[in-house]
Amino acid sequence: MSYANMALVYDNLMKDAPYDKWVEYVKQQALFFNKSNEQISLVDVGCGTGELAVRLKKDGFHVSGTDLSETMLTIARRKAENLSLTFPLFQQDMTELQVDEKVDMITIFCDSINYLPTKEAVIQTFHSCYAALKNGGLLLLDAHSPYKIDLFLENEPFYEIDEEVTYIWSCSEGENTLEVTHDLTFFLLNPDTNEYQRFDEWHRQKTYQVNEWKGFLQSAGFKILSVTADFTDEPPHEASERIFFCVQK
Repeated sequence: MSYANMALVYDNLMKDAPYDKWVEYVKQQALFFNKSNEQISLVDVGCGTGELAVRLKKDGFHVSGTDLSETMLTIARRKAENLSLTFPLFQQDMTELQVDEKVDMITIFCDSINYLPTKEAVIQTFHSCYAALKNGGLLLLDAHSPYKIDLFLENEPFYEIDEEVTYIWSCSEGENTLEVTHDLTFFLLNPDTNEYQRFDEWHRQKTYQVNEWKGFLQSAGFKILSVTADFTDEPPHEASERIFFCVQK
């Protein structure tokens, strides 16, 4: 599983992602602290190219970001600089999250948690997040539902043809239950040669039933405050695609 090439086209792939809805979800949960955004410290784990972190910074949060991919972080730094924003970015594995000072909030969005290969890695991540939070701090995360995994398999392949980037995205059932493998082939235009360069990526995502996620979180010491679906205040149902967890240390 590599993210070096993916980073070059990530923002193109995510151009329709609901970043504004993630920001609103964070702002809604942040009301819990009864203080201004500027007084709230937040780490965006799995921050990718920094799109969400940039938006949260613009809304006043005291933001930092972590990601496994240095290439993703390089793009995030450039993006922040272009907007005259400054915030720390660190290359870290989310299972070993470390902070200099404990924070009020941690976010793990855009199904980043689904990239962890085992439940042991998930639980270790939750323990790391618990240790990084202040007492009373919040962890906010989302995860693919089992229904969403089925949708990947039913609706594949996906593709997009664009002048600068063309991709073919196929999905197959993973070796384990509630697991999907993504095989992506990209053709990226080189503006210097006016030729397309091909590269391939392979990714695996795994999810769990809602009660299993809750059990993992509780085993790390978290108190479950809310479990909702698809950017609503409603609990998950059989056709929910994205499950949100708000939990407290």
